[in-house]
Amino acid sequence: MKNLIYIFSLVLVFSCVTKAQAQNYDTHRVKSGETIESIAKQYSVTPYDIYSLNPDAKKELKENAVLIIPKSKIATPQTTSTTVKEFQRFIEHKVKRKETLYSLSKKYNVEQDEIKKHNPSLYANNLRKGDKIKIPVYKTKTVVETVKTTSDYTVLPKEGKWRIAYKYGITVEELEALNPNMPATLNVGQVIQVPNLKTTEVKQIDDRYSYYTVLPKEGFYRLKLKLKLEQEELEALNPSLKETGLKSGMVLKIPYSNTTTETGEVTSASITTTVATSSLVNNIRNFETKNIAILLPFRLNRVNADSVYDAKKQMQSDRFLSTSLDFYSGVLLAVDSLQKLGVSLKLDVYDTKNQLSEVSNLVRSKNLENADAVIGPLMPKNFEYVASQLEENNVPVISPNLKDLKLSENVFQSMPSSALLKTKMIDFVKSDSTKSHVIIIADAKNAATSNGLKRVFTTASQIHSRKDKDGKDSYYVLKDDIEGKLKPGKNIIFLETQNYTFVSNVTSILNSLNSDENKIVLATTDMNSAFENDEISNYHLSNLNFHFPSVSKTYNEENSNGFVKEYKKKYGDTPNKTAVRGFDLMLDVVLRLSASESMYNSVNEFPLTEYLENKFAYHKNLFGGYYNNTVYVVKYKDLQIVDAQ
Repeated sequence: MKNLIYIFSLVLVFSCVTKAQAQNYDTHRVKSGETIESIAKQYSVTPYDIYSLNPDAKKELKENAVLIIPKSKIATPQTTSTTVKEFQRFIEHKVKRKETLYSLSKKYNVEQDEIKKHNPSLYANNLRKGDKIKIPVYKTKTVVETVKTTSDYTVLPKEGKWRIAYKYGITVEELEALNPNMPATLNVGQVIQVPNLKTTEVKQIDDRYSYYTVLPKEGFYRLKLKLKLEQEELEALNPSLKETGLKSGMVLKIPYSNTTTETGEVTSASITTTVATSSLVNNIRNFETKNIAILLPFRLNRVNADSVYDAKKQMQSDRFLSTSLDFYSGVLLAVDSLQKLGVSLKLDVYDTKNQLSEVSNLVRSKNLENADAVIGPLMPKNFEYVASQLEENNVPVISPNLKDLKLSENVFQSMPSSALLKTKMIDFVKSDSTKSHVIIIADAKNAATSNGLKRVFTTASQIHSRKDKDGKDSYYVLKDDIEGKLKPGKNIIFLETQNYTFVSNVTSILNSLNSDENKIVLATTDMNSAFENDEISNYHLSNLNFHFPSVSKTYNEENSNGFVKEYKKKYGDTPNKTAVRGFDLMLDVVLRLSASESMYNSVNEFPLTEYLENKFAYHKNLFGGYYNNTVYVVKYKDLQIVDAQ
């Protein structure tokens, strides 16, 4: 029985060894005094790599035990041998009958071209009997060369072990095995050994992402719990994972998290991080000149510059021109403020004429490639074209006004998405701690929104606009339609429409029904021009505490008196929302560049900024650019729009 067990054990060991050799693994017989750590260092692998193939070694490391050792990424030096010829002397040969260059090359073991080389007349004439020619004699020898598998690497500023390990596709432990005397903290200018890779094979650190060092025993399930990333998402960001699998000490690229440390530790704050609001004015440290390009559809080619009357008329009638001028007026005021702070700017302003051909010409001119940031264009096709063309140059392109963009890697969508605005409003109502009844009023075009709200607020009542005899929407409801749905206490009523006559009809009825017994709060998930029409009574909206999500708040003239005063002094008018947005966005972009190494780095260093009306909290899309993830919920109060609490 014991013999059978012994033979079975030998078969197992032999099969493991055969399998290991087939997979290009090594085997190691444990010697007296050896440890897993010393064996791992010998083969340039990690102890965890050995344990993963030899689980019994965790309990006890026995002398003469056979371990399977995985192949290290750090290759051992290889030798190559080449045969070289060394000239010795010439032999004089007298050509005999029927001899040819071919027969002579075989006889003397020399190439025909070598014979011609030393007998130039043979290039023009054939061999003849009696010719005397020189035959070179060579001595052959074998040269053995050692091919280096490592190369010198000079440590750069801010580089730790994990950064270098990631660049060269090895684990931190493998880097340490290559450099046995390497200190815990690397010094700038220090020369260490790294795998000898081609320049194109060396990966680059992208500061728009974070990097995570895998801990021992961590699998995809643990990483999912810790990093909130599925295996497929990790493999998409780190393609080599599919080939190598997870290894202790390997460095993974992950979406940015400002709580991930270089050692791979993630704090609990990675889920609920609180950040302080900042305008970055006190964080300026980079005073190099910032090159900002502004792309707006002025369409100045349509303006009659010879006629003041025509020019003013064009400004009033041309929506693109008036919007561009308003935005640009805010930008210029921001430039004045930045210069007072000591920030140097090179501002390049381009008229896109709202034509893709003009935008294409501008990109081809190469004027934008060296910009630190590009703001605009305003129209989706033009913006996406500029962003795609500048992505290769890593130039950040910021959209001032578009909500639902295709987010390529260099895009910053400063305007929160439509879906985010809706979600923010719904979450605000859901968080209301008071007992309130929800009613949803919508027209036919917004039936999907009404049904979506009903799924969230399951006890809500739904009211639809009345229809005419042909079944078409008439955009009105009756007082009885609403009154029967009201309940004592607080009633939150969502009104979902883009029709101003429907808004006027509903708000008038709600205002008449609003009382201490049936308190009504009006809300919408989509604040649009229908609510701002001249037919809508602001008194009604104020009386109903109208709540809505907004990309901006209304600035307080008292607190922003300096800005308003400067604007009136410069332009003779009160700034509108477009002008304020131009001011806020320009300030934010330049201050981010002045407080950080790049626009991308600033997202990590300064997660939230806030100015007069706008705040910016950029989040990195997993496989794309950045989107502003912050929204205000505001309300009408005493004929003013204020933050809703």
